[in-house]
Amino acid sequence: MLFSVLTLLVGQALAAPPQLSVRASAQAYTSTSDLKYKLSSVDAPVSGAGNPGSTSTWSLSIDDSEAGYKQKISGFGGSVTDATVTVVNALPSDKRSQLLKELLTSDGANLGLLRHTIAASDLSGPPAYTYDDNNNNADTSLANFNLGDRGTAMANLLKEMKGIRSDITIFGSPWSAPGWMKVNRVLTGNADNNWLDSQYYSQYAQYFVKYLQAYAGLGVTVDAITIQNEPLNNQGNGHVTMYQSADEAAKVTHDYIGPALRSANLNTQIWAYDHNTDQPSYPQTVINAASEYVQATAWHCYAGNLDWTVLTDFHNSNPGKSQYMTECWTSPQTSWYQSSKNTVGPLQNWAEGSLMWTLGTWTQASDGTFGPYIQGGCSTCRGLFVVDKNAGTYEYTVDYYMLAQFSKYIPKGATILSGSGSYSYDGYSGIQSVASKNPDGTRTIVIENTFGNDVYLTLNTTSGEKWSGNLLANSITTWILP
Repeated sequence: MLFSVLTLLVGQALAAPPQLSVRASAQAYTSTSDLKYKLSSVDAPVSGAGNPGSTSTWSLSIDDSEAGYKQKISGFGGSVTDATVTVVNALPSDKRSQLLKELLTSDGANLGLLRHTIAASDLSGPPAYTYDDNNNNADTSLANFNLGDRGTAMANLLKEMKGIRSDITIFGSPWSAPGWMKVNRVLTGNADNNWLDSQYYSQYAQYFVKYLQAYAGLGVTVDAITIQNEPLNNQGNGHVTMYQSADEAAKVTHDYIGPALRSANLNTQIWAYDHNTDQPSYPQTVINAASEYVQATAWHCYAGNLDWTVLTDFHNSNPGKSQYMTECWTSPQTSWYQSSKNTVGPLQNWAEGSLMWTLGTWTQASDGTFGPYIQGGCSTCRGLFVVDKNAGTYEYTVDYYMLAQFSKYIPKGATILSGSGSYSYDGYSGIQSVASKNPDGTRTIVIENTFGNDVYLTLNTTSGEKWSGNLLANSITTWILP
């Protein structure tokens, strides 16, 4: 890796050039931690070494030859939870339309990957529910399967979003099977025996089939599923969870869910795991047993000693399987770079997309909570946007802007490039970056500067180019090179 030579902590004033309709020359856009810059056009990098003056310097390199080509990007986004549906539908129609257009098109973040919750999650208003509760009585034929008001509202919003961006990828994740399918016979409130009853494995598989068919009937094709959100997270109280061992996940995927989807002529993908990077043996167990049914692995950001290079190791063992970072919470309690750190790290390590936990919540209440949330759920989770119910307005958070520095400028179908020079010191101060070769031939470089001072960056490419430009302190900057 190339390391920086840090000099004086001196900033540079940046002037914003006009927006270019055709990217015939280099461009740069930035967002800063204080939100004085929000996807703002700034001085473009110059060809050559440039003049750093007394500003701190850093060097990066990318391999933009075919030898440097890595994974193709599916997209970036967040989770459409019941909370998201509630707050979006609370907006006046004009504000609602504006918000959705900004989220899903180049007018704003250009999000192309959405995760939706299959029935209740911790970001659902009470009571918790599934699509076949049946008063907690066994419904072996699933005759009482019903999306209900909230499931229908979810499907309708996803259909509307798909109408705005037709190539968006949507995948669904359940927080639990219906209570009657579990050994403890309850949806929430008891962590003991909080796992599937094996006599209902077949009904569990048909539950997914019926959900996918019901959404399709309302105009929503779900592209992929994970069969259980955070299968190693087993809680009592009001939180909706269900424990599922790796061996059980492997068995039900191979013997029940995979065959059920095929028998129903559904080409929905199955993404294994949907939990933290500290247990890579879990998705490996599932893939070893059910590789023909599993197309990808889903990872979350909550491991105590988070190390995204686990994904590179996993790729090397499973080169034919895709990987995604499918959940990372955002909150006033998280850093300004929460969404960027947990996007750049996965992208450097073969992830094809990155999603933050929830798209939308209410604005912060006087007690510090957001919501809607279920008792025992995440009361301090804040969306990428927040809605003021009384004012009928919405506002984007810092996490939205930092994620949009990737999503707005790395299009679906872009190819991630090998690179070197990224480094973070203790406390995560440093420079991290990722680059892509885009379908239109341009190249995108997203650079995270977590130093408290400006840095003058020099980028060298395998194709023989050199580009240089300034990075504002505590910022994410995106360069687009011709």
